[in-house]
Amino acid sequence: MELHDVWFVLIAVLWTGYFFLEGFDFGVGILTKLLARNRIEKRVLINTIGPVWDGNEVWLLTAGGATFAAFPEWYATLFSGFYLPLLLILICLILRGVAFEYRAKRPEEHWQRNWEQAIFWTSLIPAFLWGVAFGNIVRGVKIDQEMEYVGTVWDLLNPYAILGGLVTLSLFTFHGTVFTALKTVGDIRERARKLARNLGLVTAVLALGFLGWTQVEKGDGASLVAMIIAVVALVAAVGANQAGREGWSFALSGVTIVAAVAMLFLTLFPNVMPSSLNEAWSLTVTNASSSPYTLKIMTWCAGIATPVVLLYQGWTYWVFRKRIGTQHIADPH
Repeated sequence: MELHDVWFVLIAVLWTGYFFLEGFDFGVGILTKLLARNRIEKRVLINTIGPVWDGNEVWLLTAGGATFAAFPEWYATLFSGFYLPLLLILICLILRGVAFEYRAKRPEEHWQRNWEQAIFWTSLIPAFLWGVAFGNIVRGVKIDQEMEYVGTVWDLLNPYAILGGLVTLSLFTFHGTVFTALKTVGDIRERARKLARNLGLVTAVLALGFLGWTQVEKGDGASLVAMIIAVVALVAAVGANQAGREGWSFALSGVTIVAAVAMLFLTLFPNVMPSSLNEAWSLTVTNASSSPYTLKIMTWCAGIATPVVLLYQGWTYWVFRKRIGTQHIADPH
């Protein structure tokens, strides 16, 4: 296996980790409107991800940086062609971080309510747009012989990509719901389990349609296996949630995300960004990659730094592993 193939796999792993971790972050943010009945319950939800949300976003920075360094042509075409949706995602992530930090800085109800609205929308919009973006990457976009995107932003809003956006939105919300059931106690935990059951069924239908469409148009034997694992894991996650096994339910919803992202990258390889105009103009792991020397240096750096980062983030989750409920929220007065 060549180094550019290795880095394609590593970038796939980084995006998988980002969607697994930031997925339940987005889901919890969306639940501040769908599940919470009052301000105290919103504080409970926000506190479940308070110690970890910023660490989860590091995976996005790493994935973007690795793409820039390992596949500069892919990075340039992707970020120029998808400029508006990626800019909107970036604005949402910035406002979302500000909202988490500033929501409790003042006691006025309208101040906190406005920041809570921001948390909801800046969680929902990226959750949808990431599916649209990856749907277009897999489907293929208008790339010319100069490796430049020549389409418009409206070309990105096609039925396949929109269905992909609905899948990531529903899957991340389901992932966040089972995470909430895992991390809370009392009435909010029970309501999260009930909501997860309904969300899981809707997500399963959407995911089966999107992944089946992908398999028919782009798939092979390996992607079919990944699709089956994703769908079976999602159904099993709903079943585990019904049985009150929140830990298993969360793990299985995570397996769904991992298998679904793996399927998309399996159907993509050896391309990194297919051209819908001419297959010969597609960006591949070969023509879009950096020099072998650059990839070699990156591999050494990643091999040293990655275990340290994983150990630190795992320790963070262990420290903040306990459940919380409304009784743990201090009186604001």
